[in-house]
Amino acid sequence: MRPEHPKPQFRREEWMNLNGNWNFEIDNSKSGEARGLYKADAKLSGVINVPFCPESKLSGVEEKDFIYGLWYQKKVTLSEEQCGSKVFLHFGAVDYECSVFINGNRAGGHKGGYVSFSIDITEFVCPGENVVTVFAADDTRDPMIPSGKQSCKYNSAGCYYTRTTGIWQTVWLEFVPDTHIRHVRYATDIKNQTVVVTADTDGRADLDISIFYEGRKVGSFEAENLSGQITAAIVLSELHLWEIGEGRIYDVLISFGKDKVHSYFGMRSVCIEDGKFLLNGKSVFQRLILDQGFYPDGIYTAPTDEALRKDIDISLQMGFNGCRAHEKVFEERWLYHCDKAGYLVWCEYPNWGLDHSRPEAIYSILPEWLEEISRDINHPSIIGWCPFNETWNKNGHPQYDELIRQIYHVTKAADPSRPCIDTSGFFHVETDVYDVHDYEQNAEIFENRYKTLSEKNELCELFDPPISAKGIYEFRQKRGSQPVFMSEFGGIRWAKGAKDEKSWGYGADVLGEEDFKTRFSGLVSAVLNNKNIFGFCYTQLTDVEQEQNGLYTYERTPKFDVEWVRKVVSKKAAVED
Repeated sequence: MRPEHPKPQFRREEWMNLNGNWNFEIDNSKSGEARGLYKADAKLSGVINVPFCPESKLSGVEEKDFIYGLWYQKKVTLSEEQCGSKVFLHFGAVDYECSVFINGNRAGGHKGGYVSFSIDITEFVCPGENVVTVFAADDTRDPMIPSGKQSCKYNSAGCYYTRTTGIWQTVWLEFVPDTHIRHVRYATDIKNQTVVVTADTDGRADLDISIFYEGRKVGSFEAENLSGQITAAIVLSELHLWEIGEGRIYDVLISFGKDKVHSYFGMRSVCIEDGKFLLNGKSVFQRLILDQGFYPDGIYTAPTDEALRKDIDISLQMGFNGCRAHEKVFEERWLYHCDKAGYLVWCEYPNWGLDHSRPEAIYSILPEWLEEISRDINHPSIIGWCPFNETWNKNGHPQYDELIRQIYHVTKAADPSRPCIDTSGFFHVETDVYDVHDYEQNAEIFENRYKTLSEKNELCELFDPPISAKGIYEFRQKRGSQPVFMSEFGGIRWAKGAKDEKSWGYGADVLGEEDFKTRFSGLVSAVLNNKNIFGFCYTQLTDVEQEQNGLYTYERTPKFDVEWVRKVVSKKAAVED
């Protein structure tokens, strides 16, 4: 059921979890509204277990074919006291476009399949029984709908997997005073031991901000009769840095009139300087793993909160200190666990499926990408943004460079505190980091390819990429002075021992476990020993369906000795302090 609070960084006490059984009906013709399925007395033909998508086993539906429209309905009983406050209906995520009805009245909607949103339903609810109805529409084959790694074929194939349609994260109600806090943002300054808190509010009231570390009060701010956007610079009496493996977080209680919000932040700084990634002023090597956030029984949705934590734990056990949250916006509780663990995260947008060769694609990515930055900007684990990944040609047309450039600039304007990769791997237009994807399986060739980078800080990209396109790099992208990040490599296929014809991965099959170890250690060492590469991201944490190049199986069982992998990954990098 996923009973835990979905927003640990913005939590109120007065809330109601709506997960569990909902009435449900597939509507591929999208005729449900005309048939009155939005009405409070409508009868839907099935049942689904929210928040799991209908394609998943945990939903109880397991419909694997394309779904273009679906309806949800749930009866909710509210008290007079609850209806006497503002009532907000929250959705963790609904893929892709939805309309929300309360007691048969249209209350609002949202476009975008990955980010949380809320609707003020105060005027539509009443004490007693209320009916919440949701219609969700999606089309994975629509070139203006970003779909990430969801397959546009009937079956999963290659690095595309089972689709997700409709509600796939927690749904909940929140009961809020008329005068309340809408959003909070933290800016930390470790040099001056200060946090700047910016609160957006509705109404006018007294504000109290109390900051605690391990239960001790270490900072506060009080002021009377405030409204609008309020900014407070608070000097902390104790400085505890958020570091790799040490997720030292400060708890915050914000009171604005009768509204009380529980929150947290971490004190840390990130920057790139002289080709190095600096965390709190110290050069650290990013030992990242590619994490796609898929689960055998929940698809996009982890079956439990413990499953979210486990993916971080099993990565740390193998010596990795972070990940690329790849082609998906991960749920907030996963980021909370990253914050607590001191786990580095590059956040991405699921741009695959979107035709980035068309200028109008900006309308399909910009609004939700800004929502994503606003939602997650306070997480100390996030050390960089990446709105696009591998923008190959679409139907023979190259990417629209101005689309990539403008999203980069908007990202930097929304959050100047973190680096931004414009489009991971290729083809860079304007970027803070020059990252490279290289799935060469021969460790000697792989190492020699980047010798000029190590010795002269020069990068030559005339090699054949995974898809046959020899020589295209010199015409499409060129490195300036940006630091280099090996953000995808490895991907060594290991399925059922030596070979499985139905599996998919990069390069030739390994001949046995010793062959795997030789290849893995050679590739990893080649990057660690290069003094002009500040980090790597190995593909990948787990198998996902037919893509079987994970270090763990899809069920999270290690394929190789965990301690051996840890020793290889943990060797000191040339760039580290």
